[in-house]
Amino acid sequence: MRITELLKPESIDLNAAPKDKNDTIKQAAALMAKSGNIRDIEAYTKQVMAREEESTTGVGDGIAIPHGKCDAVTKPGLAAMIIKDGVDFDSLDGEPVDVLFLIAAPNTKDNVHLDVLSKLSVLLMDEDFTNALKAARTPQEFLKVIDEADEESASINERLEETASKPAKILAVTSCPTGIAHTYMAAEGLEKAAKKLGCTVKIETRGSGGAKNVLTEEDIEAADCIIVAADAKVPMTRFEGKRVIECQVSDGINKAEELIKRAMKGDAPLYEVQGASKDGSDGPTASVKKGKSGGIGHQIYMQLMNGVSHMLPFVVGGGILIAIAFLIDGLNVDMNSLSEAERANFGTITPVAAMFKTIGGAAFGFMLPVLAGFIAMAIGDRPALALGFVGGYIAANGKSGFLGALVAGFVAGYVIVGLRKLCDKLPEALEKIAPVLIYPVVGILVIGLGMAFVIEPVMGAINTGLNSFLVSMGSSSRVILGFILAAMMAIDMGGPFNKAAYVFGTAAIASGNYDIMATVMIGGMVPPCAIALATLLFKNKFTKEERQAGPTNFIMGLAFITEGAIPYAAADPLHVIPACIAGSGVAGAISMVFKCTLMAPHGGIFVFPVVGNPLYYLIALAVGTIVSTFLLGVLKKKVED
Repeated sequence: MRITELLKPESIDLNAAPKDKNDTIKQAAALMAKSGNIRDIEAYTKQVMAREEESTTGVGDGIAIPHGKCDAVTKPGLAAMIIKDGVDFDSLDGEPVDVLFLIAAPNTKDNVHLDVLSKLSVLLMDEDFTNALKAARTPQEFLKVIDEADEESASINERLEETASKPAKILAVTSCPTGIAHTYMAAEGLEKAAKKLGCTVKIETRGSGGAKNVLTEEDIEAADCIIVAADAKVPMTRFEGKRVIECQVSDGINKAEELIKRAMKGDAPLYEVQGASKDGSDGPTASVKKGKSGGIGHQIYMQLMNGVSHMLPFVVGGGILIAIAFLIDGLNVDMNSLSEAERANFGTITPVAAMFKTIGGAAFGFMLPVLAGFIAMAIGDRPALALGFVGGYIAANGKSGFLGALVAGFVAGYVIVGLRKLCDKLPEALEKIAPVLIYPVVGILVIGLGMAFVIEPVMGAINTGLNSFLVSMGSSSRVILGFILAAMMAIDMGGPFNKAAYVFGTAAIASGNYDIMATVMIGGMVPPCAIALATLLFKNKFTKEERQAGPTNFIMGLAFITEGAIPYAAADPLHVIPACIAGSGVAGAISMVFKCTLMAPHGGIFVFPVVGNPLYYLIALAVGTIVSTFLLGVLKKKVED
């Protein structure tokens, strides 16, 4: 199959003038529709847009290759645009795009077209080729340029197969989420860079058509360094003990020469796999040791994110169910008719609400053990999971809370790492039983003692000190007190600071002082509300997973479920927590200024009927949310996902 078999003259626009990226994709999709290759233009466009959210297809040098693979595509096809004045496409190099090819790929097992599309992707990296395309005056002339280049150039896979026959000390693997364009462009970039620098590289491509030019055990054994340029899962355990450079697939396109130079110098860490076989399937963990890339900071971040990603479903699922419980009681119960003891049971007063609250509470009960367990697992593999669960459970039911669970996760992981090193010195017979006997028994004992004698006492002392401080300050400045209490709700979002402020607020209700509880609750509502708003306004500051989960935080925030913000705070504490603290503090101070009161210890927006000065309370919430949202947009760095 030739490239021009996929591109029809009616799907070529040599004088396109789109307004922006979205308009560009819509116009390109309309061109694609003219070819008759798609049955549902809206569904196809949506798929192309979704692919752009994962990472931009503006690969640099004025080139963009957006693509969509879905059921709306009846047969593979191309559409092309020459944009004379260029358009901002969020390209990797920040430059406007003036040459665009849109790819439509059907959701079928027949992938004969993929080689053709990969060849086009590689051709677009040739400046002479793209200049000839831009100089074309008619669609027919445009197609002739492509046909001539297609005739003269071998496919990337053919060239890689030729290279594979030569001894190579440098290996590479390229892969992107869809496996249509970037996979092969990265391979092309690395191959060209290697040729320029006078070395040979063997490259495995893992595209939609499957793995090609697969690296053998002999290749890996003889290699000095391996470059993994991938945004999709790649079997890594086979590289244990080798020097490995891990990077994004876009780096293989734009930083190929730099990567090859690093590989030639051996400037790469050794890859270590724990608890997995070398059959190409990855175990739960694979960590890099020694070297500049994959440093300690990155390792800690990845370990933390392993815990956060597994915790997120419990936070979202449990939080929404609890919010529903509050809503049911808020609609069916007159708060003014309830005693103080009954108000404390808000969310469980009606039988249906109690059912939702019980189920949601059960999910929340797993949140901290899961967080700690999977942080531990990222460090010490499966044996560490049990230790992390135990440490997280103790933290959840003790005084240390969220922060205690974080510490427990890391401690549990490194306890297993330590035990593994100690057991390496045991006789072989004893070493074999270590994972099923020594690790769980000794490990759980160690983490339990650590929680009992170190973590819990320390965090308990912090809680006690904070409560004493708040009590002594209660009669001085109500506005400052409101700021501090509300800010404390955002420091650790369910941890000791949060609990100390909440306990102080509930105690104030018992003594008839309702303004303190109002500041406490609004301080807990701001972080998730701000997170939700920020994920909508500053999409480039959050990962795809975070953006998808973001809107649910509106519900949790309005229901006074601060924990919805925990995954975001855990992923980027240095930027998220200060932003949340500032907004919560401002909201609490405003609440105090307007003398807002609250007689219920929980419930968020669903207990607003018992809020004193509810209009000003809403203003305080809105202002605090806006402050935190703005700071999140300023402080957080852009992400590439």
